[in-house]
Amino acid sequence: MDSSLGYDFVVIGGGSAGYAAARTAVAQGLKTAVVEGGGEVGGLCILRGCMPSKTLIESANRTLAAREAREFGVNLPTPTVDISAVIARKRSLIRDFADYRRGQLEEGSFDFFRGRAEFEDARRVGVILRDGGKVALESSYFLVATGSRSWHPEVPGLDEVRVLTSDDILDAESLPHSVVVLGAGPVALEMAHYLQAMGTRVTIIQRGRQFLRGVDSDVAAVVEQSFRDRGMEVFTGTQLRRIERGGEGILVHFQTDAGPLTLGAEAVFNGLGRRPNLEGLGLERAGISVTEGHLAVSGTQQTAQPGIFAAGDCCGPFEIVHIAIQQGELAARNAARLHEGDARLESMDYRLKLFVVFTEPQVATVGLSEAEAHQKNIPYLTATYAFDDHGKSLVMGARCGFVKLLAAPDSGEILGGSVVGPHAGDLIHEIVVAMHFRATAAQLAAVPHYHPTLSEIWLYPAEELAEKTSHT
Repeated sequence: MDSSLGYDFVVIGGGSAGYAAARTAVAQGLKTAVVEGGGEVGGLCILRGCMPSKTLIESANRTLAAREAREFGVNLPTPTVDISAVIARKRSLIRDFADYRRGQLEEGSFDFFRGRAEFEDARRVGVILRDGGKVALESSYFLVATGSRSWHPEVPGLDEVRVLTSDDILDAESLPHSVVVLGAGPVALEMAHYLQAMGTRVTIIQRGRQFLRGVDSDVAAVVEQSFRDRGMEVFTGTQLRRIERGGEGILVHFQTDAGPLTLGAEAVFNGLGRRPNLEGLGLERAGISVTEGHLAVSGTQQTAQPGIFAAGDCCGPFEIVHIAIQQGELAARNAARLHEGDARLESMDYRLKLFVVFTEPQVATVGLSEAEAHQKNIPYLTATYAFDDHGKSLVMGARCGFVKLLAAPDSGEILGGSVVGPHAGDLIHEIVVAMHFRATAAQLAAVPHYHPTLSEIWLYPAEELAEKTSHT
């Protein structure tokens, strides 16, 4: 190594979790360094995740709105899509976002190294710098926040054909005329929504019986039906057999309850998820264990080595950026406490776990679902209200979906909420705030809501639950 430097806290990965952790560690008085080994600076959310996908989805939403304008008395010519212009707008926005994050990293109150980090032991990493130099960083505390990468399942023939990933779609200036989407998780469905709105013929093949594993089936069913109504072909409860060249370009063979089927399409999109990006980190030399591909961590975000923490996609349990940020900040605070000899560490609390899918209609959930409540034997009461019976959503022409609340039978405390419908990702935050303060359904029902707004739809299930719990 050309040199060796000492720190109190070293972060491996300069994405959302890593930057949040570094900023927090500096505020706690720790001498901190960040190592970023990617070809670009910015992290998954900015470069290939949240921001570029939502930029493209906004173009998709505008396209669908233009097609539906006649319902509102607005006569427009049939909209045409300029994919090159869509991608140019995305690139411009992402360049600005990434430049801002790069500035935060390069000008932060911590040292920033561009290079690939590898553990030599539990208190030392070697960094091969992008300029060819080498440096060793020694520290009592580390945070691994290296994110995730696209995952390819073991399907016969999959490696012999070109399969699109979200990275490909997010920067594609031309789109296939037809595509088979593998999977029905958030990434798969968001990209299916985008592709179909842009004019691609979309078929979805899902192994499970419903869309969005982990979301209540009644919520998922609304999205599935909406996709079918838009002309997408959907197969659930399937098993992939093999993929090969042929027909329109690629043939996908799979098994259904009704028997074997084969579909042809110009392209296949792999929406089956991502896996932690852990290769080349030298984890075994640091004594860190990996469980089912993820770094195993405790509630304090510590790995098997108490001085080595992890945050974000590399450890889970949820691949959601705001949770990754919370994990990174908590890890930094815990490292600072240990540095001061204080063993009273914080633990992550996922009571308010928040989940949003930017399809059309959108899906958003917080707290307990009915399925989780059943699984954990947690008693609850529930109430729903449909958007097709709500004034503002009818005015908007947004008749699809509903809201749902769960409350404790004894106290009436709100335990969870779900929305599938217009602006679900925004509407859910009213329930997040209510749950943060452990509000009851009666307290939520007593809050004034302006009329007519989408937000007031929460009053109906809240009032129903308030009446139910007042009699228990």
